[in-house]
Amino acid sequence: MTIKKMALAAGFAVAATSAFAGGHGLDMSGKTIEFVIPFSESGGSAKWANFYAPLLSEALPGQPTVVVKYMPGAGSTKGANWFQDQTWDDTEGTVIFGSSGSTQFPYLLGDPRVRYEYGDWNVVLASGTGGVAYLPPEEAGMLDGLDATGLAGHDFIWGSQGATRLDLVPLLAWKMLGMNVEPVFGIKGRGDGRLMFERGEANIDYQTSSAYLANVTPLVESGAAVPWMTWGALDDDGNIVRDPTFPDIPSFKEVCEATPACETSGDAWEAWKAFAIAGFPAQKMVFLPKGAPEEAIATFTQAFNDVLARDDFAGISEARLGVYPQMTGKAAQNTLKLGTQVPPSAKAFVQAWLEEAYGVSLK
Repeated sequence: MTIKKMALAAGFAVAATSAFAGGHGLDMSGKTIEFVIPFSESGGSAKWANFYAPLLSEALPGQPTVVVKYMPGAGSTKGANWFQDQTWDDTEGTVIFGSSGSTQFPYLLGDPRVRYEYGDWNVVLASGTGGVAYLPPEEAGMLDGLDATGLAGHDFIWGSQGATRLDLVPLLAWKMLGMNVEPVFGIKGRGDGRLMFERGEANIDYQTSSAYLANVTPLVESGAAVPWMTWGALDDDGNIVRDPTFPDIPSFKEVCEATPACETSGDAWEAWKAFAIAGFPAQKMVFLPKGAPEEAIATFTQAFNDVLARDDFAGISEARLGVYPQMTGKAAQNTLKLGTQVPPSAKAFVQAWLEEAYGVSLK
């Protein structure tokens, strides 16, 4: 099923999971739930969490207050390590956690800073998303249609959360295109990379879909930015196709095919595709802490099902999140597996490339 079809079929996921949920089992009256995001307040995860927070508040029994709390640091590892130390018995439903592809990639790559284990957590929502790369008008003028060869001799500066984060997807894409992109590592969220672009400190950037829709579209409309390519979406056969939220913007695969230096076969392509799949269809997830009882998982699952079943959900979510699947129950659990597993060959290729290109040793 394509991403667009999956998004339109969200109601089926709701129906399939309602039997499991069995209705609300907890009373959250008078409580305040902290929705912890391990990034700064200016990126896509912040937009996603702030979209869901008031809807979740309405849907949970007792209508507790849901507030988004930001805990940036180490490309999200700081917040994830903190959440690993939380338990249901200690928090009693007052803490939930929102992860991202940038949280999954260090886990996948064996980053020694990772002290968290996805198997200990309880997923109650999984959200797919996409990403859009964009350029200043001057650099965009160097493109020859889809052929990016004209960018190869240009020096680019880019704000990055780190080479082992979700940012490795664009880093590897730009390498495959033969570009010279110098990352400035250490920003606390993709929104900080956009701010660097706006201030003229960076001349290339990408944002996940929710942040692009909210914050980059005005730059495009004012002429300060030109959309270049998306990371694409998957069709029924697992092929990279255009992102349904941005059907007029070519995918990286199309740009790669049109650029002589780039190939859509071989080790680099297979590694890029594997991590793109791990990072975007399973890009953002909501977790309860370890030790959460079935009653709690069912209650939060049912609450998200109620959100997805709202008559106005398709309209409000498309405007702020894009056209992507929002999954609960078994679908969310399967998506978690997709986001936390890559083929050993892809992992080995990326580990070797990171060590050669950036001196990052993960072996």
